[in-house]
Amino acid sequence: MLIDNIRLFLTIAEKGSLVAAAREAGLSRTTVSERLAALEAHYGVVLFNRTTRSLSLTDEGRTLLSGAKVVLGEIEELEARIRHGAETLSGPIRVSAPIDLGRSIVSDVVAGFTAENPATSVELLLSDGYVDIVGQGVDLALRYGVITDSTLRTRSLGHFRRIVCAAPAYIAEHGAPDTPEDLTQHNCLIMRLGMTLDNLWRFGPDTKPQTVTVRGNKTVNDGALVRQWAIEGHGIILKSELDVAPDIAAGRLVALLKDYAAPPSPLQMMFPPGRAQPRRVRALAETFSHTMAIRQRQ
Repeated sequence: MLIDNIRLFLTIAEKGSLVAAAREAGLSRTTVSERLAALEAHYGVVLFNRTTRSLSLTDEGRTLLSGAKVVLGEIEELEARIRHGAETLSGPIRVSAPIDLGRSIVSDVVAGFTAENPATSVELLLSDGYVDIVGQGVDLALRYGVITDSTLRTRSLGHFRRIVCAAPAYIAEHGAPDTPEDLTQHNCLIMRLGMTLDNLWRFGPDTKPQTVTVRGNKTVNDGALVRQWAIEGHGIILKSELDVAPDIAAGRLVALLKDYAAPPSPLQMMFPPGRAQPRRVRALAETFSHTMAIRQRQ
């Protein structure tokens, strides 16, 4: 019963409310509340701060959240090894990735991985904003840039260029910028990453960096949409080569300001704190690492 109550606790933390957790678990709200109270009584602590409108983890709740997911994962892996054999990968994996990357490379990797390991299942969460990988129960997350959260474990997948580009139709109508400063006279399509606007575009080598504040008439928190806007000729974008290389190769977009390119930026895998990941997560991480290594050599 303790294990079941811990599983229910994880569902409450993920859903953010007792009602949503009850719906997910197929239980009544009263039953969920009683089982949460029993779990808190077992540990002698309060796991959630409760108000009439919100539910948030206490420090003790966060400690249980980070540890319980690891323990339950190990239990699931042990059960799978007993049922299916030690060499069979099985069980669920929750993956978070940027939208454009998720719809292309990540989606292809997941499709191949689940085909080779049919006893596994992957839930793919796509977002270009901040993701609380512990709170949302994410096993593995892919993110561009430097990771500032020192509690997370990270693994580099390589460094990839960010490319300034626009559609041939936009260039025909408005011309192409010759220098980064010229971007201030163009319509730039801007990404919103959580609460931050990606409107400070960086250029040049580390020894002579340059930053330009760009402006435009469209801002969005969806990387796939900002790329589509660019293809339709609405403006200039700054995107990872992983996202726009096929469009440039096909002539849908044209790379600009090549002589002013900034150093490649990192793409990293993040893992929640705690003990070693289940074998299925490690195997998927290896698949991502192998795929990105091939991409970087291309």
